[in-house]
Amino acid sequence: MSNPESFIDEVTEEVRRDKLFAMFRKYGWIGVLLVLLIVGGAAWTEWQKARAQSEARAFGDALLGALDADTPEARIAALSAVEAKGDRAALKGLLLSSDPVSDRTGALQALAAVEADATLPPVWRDLAVLRRVILQGAEAPVADRRLALEPLAQPGRPYRTMALEQLAYLLVEEGRKDEAITALRALTTDQESPGGLRNRAAQMIVALGGDPAQG
Repeated sequence: MSNPESFIDEVTEEVRRDKLFAMFRKYGWIGVLLVLLIVGGAAWTEWQKARAQSEARAFGDALLGALDADTPEARIAALSAVEAKGDRAALKGLLLSSDPVSDRTGALQALAAVEADATLPPVWRDLAVLRRVILQGAEAPVADRRLALEPLAQPGRPYRTMALEQLAYLLVEEGRKDEAITALRALTTDQESPGGLRNRAAQMIVALGGDPAQG
């Protein structure tokens, strides 16, 4: 009985092997395709990363090269020539506004472009608004500056405490000294206020004749 059983086992194994080979010939291309997709996807991801790093490096080099120009006019011209989109365009716009003495109109226009770009996150747009209000100073009505700053001073906004500081300065400008001292004193104890801002607020309170430590 052992010989027939052995023969049957060999035949069964051979049949299984034939079926396996037949299935591989019929469907094996799917496995090959999956392997190619996985390998190709990994290669594409690495290429994309390398490309992004290369573009970021080139953008940074272009900005640094522009900022190294000898004159303000040359710096502005070089920065304007740098191609940028999205967050990079916001950074470029903020850099274009960094020399208002040489080109005040251009600086304000660059800030307005960042401020008006609804595709940018608040961290860029709010900074452009804050920078514009500070740059305009008393040339813009207090009411207009307050209207621009109040949304930035809401909880959760990236430059909340800086906006509150500017709002306090508007109170000083209006002669509302006691309200300004109260607002500045709140900033000295605000956990979100950076150290430099707290120091400025305390110094302003003293300049206004108040006591920073008084509750």
